[in-house]
Amino acid sequence: MTFASTALFVAMGVFAIGFLVFWGSSIRRGWSASASPGWLRTGIGFLTNFLDTLGIGSFAPTTAFFKLWGLVDDQEIPGTMMVGHTAPTLVEAFIFIAVVQVDFATLTLMIAASAVGSWLGAAVVSRWPRRQIQLGMGTALLAAAIVTAMKLLHFLPGGGNSLGLSGAALAVGIVGNMLFGAMMTLGIGLYAPCMMLVALLGMNPRAAFPIMMGSCAVLMPVGSAPFIRNRRYNLKAALGLSLGGIPGVLLAAFVVKSLDLDTVSWLVVAVVIYTASMMLRSARKEQELQAAAAD
Repeated sequence: MTFASTALFVAMGVFAIGFLVFWGSSIRRGWSASASPGWLRTGIGFLTNFLDTLGIGSFAPTTAFFKLWGLVDDQEIPGTMMVGHTAPTLVEAFIFIAVVQVDFATLTLMIAASAVGSWLGAAVVSRWPRRQIQLGMGTALLAAAIVTAMKLLHFLPGGGNSLGLSGAALAVGIVGNMLFGAMMTLGIGLYAPCMMLVALLGMNPRAAFPIMMGSCAVLMPVGSAPFIRNRRYNLKAALGLSLGGIPGVLLAAFVVKSLDLDTVSWLVVAVVIYTASMMLRSARKEQELQAAAAD
């Protein structure tokens, strides 16, 4: 391992320790027996992070489970996913950065850009009212489903052989990842748009894994802080995502050797579209209730 790679691992470790200390102190202040996540929430964490490690993403299916089973209030879904998926994503990042080669400058600059975007986005989204979050998530989920479907139908480029970016392409990658980091705070996963961006810029699609996982490993601790500070997340669900997520990551990374990812991805697309329609429907009901209250 090179000095640069070691420095990146140390930096990620600092973010991980900082997040665990900050969240741990918050949990100790508000802990009660009722905060135990239970098997359902832990199972959701296991399954969604298993899918995440395979490159399908965790945010869209997590939103679907939370919405379908009414486990988390709509306005707390973005914060719950940011906080709960952080620890499993850190494990993913350490694994893929260690085993997948990518240009170090490209990797670090795109990771740093996503963290800046997350910090800016979280400061705004953590204070949004329920209806704004419902509208934002519903619209963005539909967009994510469309991008994923286009990828599965091969309407998007498959990428090239490059393991790094330079010049204007690197600038586009940095700006794009900053925007994706901000979108993460709204509950929209970074993986699909990041993989699309990497392919459009001519990079090897495999290089997207350390970039997107490293980005999430840094941006999620940063973006989680405002949600934790403002208590805009569900503690039980977040604990379930973390506790179930880590073994899900390890199983997908080291045990699973073959899986029909296209079939699973199409299933996720269908569920995401349904969830987006439910979110937008909830936003409409929220507007009707506000109008009735005003009368």
